[in-house]
Amino acid sequence: MFFKIKSTTQLKKLMDAYCQRQGLASNNVRFLFDGERLHETQTPKELNMENGDEIDVLVEQVGGRQ
Repeated sequence: MFFKIKSTTQLKKLMDAYCQRQGLASNNVRFLFDGERLHETQTPKELNMENGDEIDVLVEQVGGRQ
Protein backbone atom coordinates (compact mmCIF):
# COMPACT_ATOMS: atom_id res chain seq x y z
CA MET A 1 0.00 0.00 0.00
CA PHE A 2 1.37 3.41 -0.89
CA PHE A 3 0.77 6.73 0.84
CA LYS A 4 2.00 10.17 -0.06
CA ILE A 5 2.13 12.79 2.67
CA LYS A 6 3.92 16.07 3.21
CA SER A 7 7.18 15.92 5.14
CA THR A 8 5.64 18.06 7.89
CA THR A 9 2.44 16.03 8.32
CA GLN A 10 2.19 14.03 11.54
CA LEU A 11 2.29 10.28 10.94
CA LYS A 12 -1.05 9.90 12.77
CA LYS A 13 -2.80 10.80 9.52
CA LEU A 14 -1.04 7.98 7.65
CA MET A 15 -1.54 5.49 10.51
CA ASP A 16 -5.26 6.22 10.76
CA ALA A 17 -5.72 5.93 6.99
CA TYR A 18 -3.90 2.57 6.92
CA CYS A 19 -5.98 1.16 9.78
CA GLN A 20 -9.21 2.35 8.19
CA ARG A 21 -8.37 0.77 4.81
CA GLN A 22 -7.38 -2.51 6.47
CA GLY A 23 -10.28 -2.54 8.95
CA LEU A 24 -7.90 -2.66 11.92
CA ALA A 25 -8.08 -1.03 15.33
CA SER A 26 -5.22 1.44 15.70
CA ASN A 27 -4.39 0.18 19.21
CA ASN A 28 -3.60 -3.29 17.77
CA VAL A 29 -1.12 -2.08 15.15
CA ARG A 30 2.56 -1.11 15.47
CA PHE A 31 4.39 0.96 12.86
CA LEU A 32 8.17 0.66 12.52
CA PHE A 33 10.73 2.58 10.51
CA ASP A 34 14.30 1.26 10.42
CA GLY A 35 13.38 -1.06 13.29
CA GLU A 36 12.21 1.76 15.56
CA ARG A 37 8.61 2.15 16.65
CA LEU A 38 6.93 5.26 15.25
CA HIS A 39 4.85 7.68 17.30
CA GLU A 40 1.79 9.49 15.98
CA THR A 41 3.23 12.94 16.54
CA GLN A 42 6.41 12.31 14.52
CA THR A 43 6.80 13.62 10.98
CA PRO A 44 8.71 12.22 8.00
CA LYS A 45 10.99 15.27 8.19
CA GLU A 46 11.94 14.50 11.83
CA LEU A 47 12.81 10.94 10.82
CA ASN A 48 14.81 12.00 7.75
CA MET A 49 12.53 9.92 5.52
CA GLU A 50 12.96 10.09 1.77
CA ASN A 51 10.70 9.25 -1.16
CA GLY A 52 10.32 5.49 -1.43
CA ASP A 53 11.08 4.73 2.23
CA GLU A 54 9.01 1.92 3.71
CA ILE A 55 7.24 1.62 7.04
CA ASP A 56 6.71 -1.86 8.48
CA VAL A 57 3.33 -2.66 10.03
CA LEU A 58 2.92 -5.31 12.71
CA VAL A 59 -0.50 -6.47 13.89
CA GLU A 60 -0.74 -7.55 17.51
CA GLN A 61 -2.16 -11.04 17.94
CA VAL A 62 -3.59 -12.55 21.07
CA GLY A 63 -3.74 -16.26 21.73
CA GLY A 64 -2.30 -19.10 19.73
CA ARG A 65 -1.25 -22.67 20.33
CA GLN A 66 -0.24 -23.87 23.74
